[in-house]
Amino acid sequence: MCGPFDDRYKLFLGALRVSAVLPALYSGHFAAIRKGLYTGTLRTLITLFLVVALAAGGWVAWRVYAPITPPANTSLLLHSGYSTRRIAAELQKAGVIRSELAFRLWHVWHPKPSLKAGEYRFERAASLPQVYERIARGDIYFHVVTIPEGYTMFDIAKAMEDAGLCSAADFLRVAETQTQLISDLAPEAKSLEGYLFPNTYQFTRTESLEEMAAAMVHQFRQVAQQIGLNSDVPEVVIMASIVEKETAAPEERPLVASVYYNRLAQKMALDADPSVIYAELLTGSYQGSLHHADLAVNSPYNTYRFPGLPPGPIGNPGRSALEAALHPDSTKFLYFVSDGNAHHRFARSLEEHNRNVAAYRHSLGLR
Repeated sequence: MCGPFDDRYKLFLGALRVSAVLPALYSGHFAAIRKGLYTGTLRTLITLFLVVALAAGGWVAWRVYAPITPPANTSLLLHSGYSTRRIAAELQKAGVIRSELAFRLWHVWHPKPSLKAGEYRFERAASLPQVYERIARGDIYFHVVTIPEGYTMFDIAKAMEDAGLCSAADFLRVAETQTQLISDLAPEAKSLEGYLFPNTYQFTRTESLEEMAAAMVHQFRQVAQQIGLNSDVPEVVIMASIVEKETAAPEERPLVASVYYNRLAQKMALDADPSVIYAELLTGSYQGSLHHADLAVNSPYNTYRFPGLPPGPIGNPGRSALEAALHPDSTKFLYFVSDGNAHHRFARSLEEHNRNVAAYRHSLGLR
């Protein structure tokens, strides 16, 4: 039989067992909770890291690869000696790239031998790598300047201004002061007139005006060497500049040169209208056409008043005119006048010349 004591004893033993089991149960439960919390936190952190990494990657990709449209007609001068940092700063300032830092990092990751100095024009949307490649290969923007035969330094100055390279006044200043460029050819020259060779040139605004003028003079030197012009250079160039202005027909130029050489030999005034025009260009008084009163202008360039060649060229002759002045035809002609068809009639005497003048006036319907 079991008494009350036995029942209480059993209850006591049961309580002891429960008290022994509960800590283990609670310990396992909290461990599971802690493990769950740790795993959840780790997943959250990893997720946040991936989101941030993707966002940063997207931001970097946008800064680098997304094309950017620069302001209209954006031109940038990158001068020789500019560092990568300076180039990047100039590009960002001009609105060509979004990030100076991204450009510099791209240069580190994709190094090129050098980034080319020059003038760059940005007219279309482009990504940073595209901009970088343009500068690395030297995709420089050039201003094209065409100088026709016979242009004066005043004409060339206007052409340079129209090409956006400089003001006309600035180029004239160079043409009138940089005579050391031709000191071996024409020691007495007062300007570069006659030696700025007619041609089509490509210039960039990172070049100085002195360098541009030197390029034209260099072209003259090359042509002079090719045609054998190595003596009496000033006289030949002056004569060629007159011939260039008198006729646009290449086949007539040796004839025109012969007329002026014959007049010089007989100590006759050259009576070259273009020389009077040039005299007035120098004083700023030329009105676009020549009148009889202009023939009296007091200038050593006025070959109606002063015998012999003018003191300097009256324009910049091309190769054909230089060759004509160097190798004139052998004739006895002393006069010429237009025939009304872009050519001329030549005469040996004043009487013959007057008949040619009358024929010319008749072709124009004049008496």
